[in-house]
Amino acid sequence: MIKIRVPATSANLGPGFDCLGLALNIWNEVTFEPADKLTYHVTGEGSEKLNKGTRNLLTKAFAFLHDTCGKKMSGLKICAHNEIIMSSGLGSSAAAIVAGLFGANEMLGRPLNENELLKLANEMEGHPDNVAPALFGGLVSSVLAGDEIISRRYEIPEFTIVIVKPNADWPTRVARAVLPKSVSRTDAVYNIGRATLVVDALRSGDLELLQKVMDDRIHQPYRLKHIAGGMSAYKTAKRFGAAALSGAGPSIIVFVAPDKAEQTKAEVMWAFEERGIMTQGLITQPSMMGVHRVS
Repeated sequence: MIKIRVPATSANLGPGFDCLGLALNIWNEVTFEPADKLTYHVTGEGSEKLNKGTRNLLTKAFAFLHDTCGKKMSGLKICAHNEIIMSSGLGSSAAAIVAGLFGANEMLGRPLNENELLKLANEMEGHPDNVAPALFGGLVSSVLAGDEIISRRYEIPEFTIVIVKPNADWPTRVARAVLPKSVSRTDAVYNIGRATLVVDALRSGDLELLQKVMDDRIHQPYRLKHIAGGMSAYKTAKRFGAAALSGAGPSIIVFVAPDKAEQTKAEVMWAFEERGIMTQGLITQPSMMGVHRVS
């Protein structure tokens, strides 16, 4: 039996649309054990949805790696405890894909290296911004260059991060559908300059700079107006720190001073809840570790 842990991730980080991703100190823990047949059981987040069968992103990823390596997949008992909130903008699908690929790779004696795992994960997810930090940990900037994924991982100091997720249905396909087909040169330049400074602010631990450059014109304005209570919650979050949609949303992520964390969480939650929208809120930190084997 092997046991692994895989982190949540937050992508985009304001202006870094589809390029930046950060691993978070929120974890799913998964065990893989040889068995007579395939079984899958989940506790924690998403268990009511995931325990309806054995066909899901994690088991698909596990099988995909076997197919890629030309290995026959035998019976397996998979048990998971999930802390990553599903459909939240915290990379739950990326975590499932990375867990399945990494677990299979470990079970087969590590035939693939990290970059090969990233390529498979990107093939399943469709973009590398969440799967890369789930694999490598830390802050990762990724771009696609033909068949190559160019990624750079950065260590960052400890930040205090508040995340508030409204209990609203916000599928990724809808989050993509509301985006414009093109953007103006002005908006593109606005984002490019800020994305470089977001990376610098995160690497240097400069919360003041991060708060100034976290704005975006490519995806957030279009998505926030479709998320009930989203714009109000976002404006509330900006009063306390560097705020953004986490990934495609609907969660709001805020980098704050440690002594402001509890107040930030309470007020952003209230911005949703005064409109009758229930929420989940948490306080966490970045993780410099990606997926890893525990035992």
